[in-house]
Amino acid sequence: MAAPILRCISRGQGLGTLGLSGVLPLGLREAHSGAQGLLAMQKARGLFKEFFPERGTKTELPELFDRGTAGSFPQTIYCGFDPTADSLHVGHLLALLGLFHFQRAGHNVIALVGGATARLGDPSGRTKEREALEAERVQSNARALRQGLKALAANHQQLFANGRTWGSFTVLDNSAWYQKQDVVDFLAAVGGHFRMGTLLSRLSVQTRLKSSEGMSLAEFLYQVLQAYDFYYLFQHYRCRVQLGGSDQLGNIMSGYEFIHKLTGEDVFGISVPLITSTTGAKLGKSAGNAVWLNRDKTSPFELYQFFVRQQDDLVERYLKLFTFLPLPEIDHIMQLHVKEPEKRGPQKRLATEVTKLVHGQEGLDSAKRCTQALYHSSIEALEVMSDQELKELFKEASFSELVLDPGTSVLDTCRKANAIPGGPRGYRMITEGGVSINHRQVTNPESVLVVGQHILKNGLSLLKIGKRNFYIIKWLQL
Repeated sequence: MAAPILRCISRGQGLGTLGLSGVLPLGLREAHSGAQGLLAMQKARGLFKEFFPERGTKTELPELFDRGTAGSFPQTIYCGFDPTADSLHVGHLLALLGLFHFQRAGHNVIALVGGATARLGDPSGRTKEREALEAERVQSNARALRQGLKALAANHQQLFANGRTWGSFTVLDNSAWYQKQDVVDFLAAVGGHFRMGTLLSRLSVQTRLKSSEGMSLAEFLYQVLQAYDFYYLFQHYRCRVQLGGSDQLGNIMSGYEFIHKLTGEDVFGISVPLITSTTGAKLGKSAGNAVWLNRDKTSPFELYQFFVRQQDDLVERYLKLFTFLPLPEIDHIMQLHVKEPEKRGPQKRLATEVTKLVHGQEGLDSAKRCTQALYHSSIEALEVMSDQELKELFKEASFSELVLDPGTSVLDTCRKANAIPGGPRGYRMITEGGVSINHRQVTNPESVLVVGQHILKNGLSLLKIGKRNFYIIKWLQL
């Protein structure tokens, strides 16, 4: 099989692939240029953390986005997401927000799923080797990530339009070009352009080499493949900027050096901060503290509550990082918070904006229904909740389908749902006030169930035993 084609691209070639031939509208260029330009604005919000290289290039990074220079053309920016799981998580959101901010400014963005590189495992920020994934598992995860990315992009387009002309959002998978490669041809064509001393000097490599487990060859070669990804996108999509977490700078440097050596052109990297837990651990699958963006893994309610629970000393920073709200509006929200901190206005606004982006308007509505049902004992909210929402809200609850026979009592219901022990003990649990149905305490075991009170309009009953044990009953043949 033929080796990968490594050809130089002169400045100005390849701009038509993603519709890059047009000039940004004047108003858009003015809004994102100069001292208050796109890069400066996101730096002020705290979203863009580091720029590489900062100096010494023929074209400085800000020039790409300033009117009257090379930035008169929309640029292309990419960020990679390895499918080590079948869902993105909150730790990925900042990189996605970075892509969205570029797209909103009229530039074209690429979300690259690492269907090939995920099989090697990225050693960046890790103390030990990632557990190897089978090819079929990686392919399945990659399909799920592509779908998730497209859904997020659709929510962004539909619900957060700013009235301006946006750039494109493209989802690619690097297995599309690696599956065509012969390993010997690839190493012969690419390997000679990398120096071992430089690769070994990366902090992520040094850290792992000094660890007790060491570092596998597969992990070591990860930065080579990520560098080639950057080159491939530069070659085919004229992509000159890579976005990634602050732990990706070493890999981004490898891509810069590879492209510059082959083409003489300058490319750039931008890092976004890593989101950590209150203990300082990076949020993610490896740390076991991931808040997932896939509804099957983290419900809209759980995502909403994650942000509602953020501490006062973090919420302003998170409003700047995780939302598109203008800075003056965020300042106003925080001023109101000082006057009425008990209302948790900034936290609720943060949770609203993020949940709407991730799960759409329907997901946000679901999260608010669940909040009302659980924390405000709202019967109205319970009555309009779907089976799925109830299962998401009460994950540990037992779910039963029962036939409503004439004269079914509270005691019958509790026993059929296996919610109370048999005999006098279960009977006493009811009479002593330990049982509630639809947030209403019941103390008469012989009370016959009443539709509209014990049985909601949607045919469901929420049975609670004690303080934390929930049972969901779906009544049949009503």
